[in-house]
Amino acid sequence: MMISLVLFLLPPFFFFFFFPTPAWTLEFRYHNNREIEEFLIQVNAANPEITHLYSIGQSSKGQQLWVLALGVSPRQHTVSIPEFKYVANMHGNEVLGRVLLLQLINELVHGYRKNESWSLQLLNSTRIHILPTMNPDGFDVADKNCYNSQGRYNYHGIDLNRNFPDAFARGQQVEEKDREAEVRAVIGWLRTESFVLSANLHGGAVVASYPYDNGGSELMGGASITPDDDVFIHLAKEYSHNHASMHQGNLCVDSMPFQEGITNGFQWYRLEGGMQDYNYVWGQCLEITLELSCCKYPPAEELPSLWSNNKNALLAYIQQVHLGVKGQVFDGSGVPVQNAVVEVRGRKNICPFRTNQHGEYYRLLLPGNYTFTVTYPGHEVLTETLNVPYGPDQYSALKHNFLLQRKARATAWALASTTQTDTTPTCNYTLQEKAGGAMTGPTWSSLAMGLSLAAVLRSLID
Repeated sequence: MMISLVLFLLPPFFFFFFFPTPAWTLEFRYHNNREIEEFLIQVNAANPEITHLYSIGQSSKGQQLWVLALGVSPRQHTVSIPEFKYVANMHGNEVLGRVLLLQLINELVHGYRKNESWSLQLLNSTRIHILPTMNPDGFDVADKNCYNSQGRYNYHGIDLNRNFPDAFARGQQVEEKDREAEVRAVIGWLRTESFVLSANLHGGAVVASYPYDNGGSELMGGASITPDDDVFIHLAKEYSHNHASMHQGNLCVDSMPFQEGITNGFQWYRLEGGMQDYNYVWGQCLEITLELSCCKYPPAEELPSLWSNNKNALLAYIQQVHLGVKGQVFDGSGVPVQNAVVEVRGRKNICPFRTNQHGEYYRLLLPGNYTFTVTYPGHEVLTETLNVPYGPDQYSALKHNFLLQRKARATAWALASTTQTDTTPTCNYTLQEKAGGAMTGPTWSSLAMGLSLAAVLRSLID
C-alpha cells in the first residue's frame, strides 16, 4: 500500500526518466477493444516524442475511436510534412486489419528506437495516423466464421461503407447530423487534417481496389474512372506487388480473377456511399480499399504469416505519400492563402483541390510534365509547367511554391471576398482551426496521458 501511495504521488516525469521504454509484448492474437486501448496508451506513454493519442469521436454505442499519430511532430501538422492514414475494421467482422495495424505501430516504434533508417526516414518525413478500429461495436458481436456477416454493421445495423455522402447518388437528402456516429467522426477528421493518402483495410478477398466505387458519366470498359486514374492504378499496384501474393490476382476460390491483384471498385461491384470515394471527392485524399484475407476472420494461428505477407506492402504504401508536388500558394503580399484553387491540366476534379489553412497544396502525380493553374480572388491566374520527378525514393515530393500577383485593378470587393471562394456548397472543405485530433472540452491526449500513467502504475504494482 505504501509503494502504491509513493508511486501515485510521484510526478509524471519520474516514469519517463526511470522507465523510458516500458516493455510490452504484442502477441499475435485478436485483442479486444479494451486491450487495443491499453496498448495504444502504453505505446503513447513510452514514446511521447514520436506518438500522439487522440480520439476522433465515439461509436454509436459510445466507445472511443482512438487514433495514434506517429511522426517527429506527432501532435500537430507541420508545413510540408504530408498527412497519411490507415483505417481498419470498418466492417466489424473483417478483423485482420486490427491486428496488422497494431503490428505496424509496433514495427514503426521499435524501428525508430533502434535507429533503423527506414523508420527514421518515414517518421521524419511523414505524419502517420492509425485508426485500428472504426467499428468497435460491430467487432464486439462479430462471428468468427469466415463468411458470415454478423458484426459487419454498426450498433444501429448500418453498413458504414454505405453511409457516406456520395457524389453520384441521386436524390440524396441525408443531413450530416443524421449519419452514423462513426461516419460523422471520419468526416470531421477529414476536416481537421489535410490528409494526402489513405487506405482502409477490409477482408473477404485479396485485392487492392481503387475509386470510383460508384459512377457517373466517366465510365470506360466497365470501370468508373477518376481524373487521377493513373495514380490510383499505380498506388494499388504498389501495394499488390509489395504483398507476398496479392499480385498473383486469383487467391480466393470464390472471387473473380484480379489482374495484378488490383481492381477498379465500380468494375468489381457498384457501391454507393463508400468511404474511399468520399475521401477523394471531398477530402482531397487519395484512398484505396485493401482486401487482405479470403477469410474475414482468419484463424489466429495464421496471423504471423498474414503479417509477414503484408508488412512490406503496408510500409511501401505509406512511402507513396511523397509522390508528385507539394508547396504553398502566396498572395501578392507574400502571405500563404487558404482556398486557392490548384488545378492540374487534364485532371478536372468534381471538387477542385484547394490549399489548406497554411496555404499548402499536395498533388500526388506520377513522374512527368504537368501544367498547373492557380486561381485566387483578386489575383491574376497563374499558369506554370513543372517537371515532376519520382519523390518516394527521396521521401519527399517535389517542393514548389506558387507566388501570385494582384490584379492591377482589383476591386475592394474582390479583395474582401478572398474567404468566400466556395461557390459550390457541396465542395465546402474549409478546415477547422484546431487540428491534430483536437476536440472541444478536455483533450484526449491529456486523458490518454493520465490513463497511460495509471497503466504504468498497474504494471509496477501488479
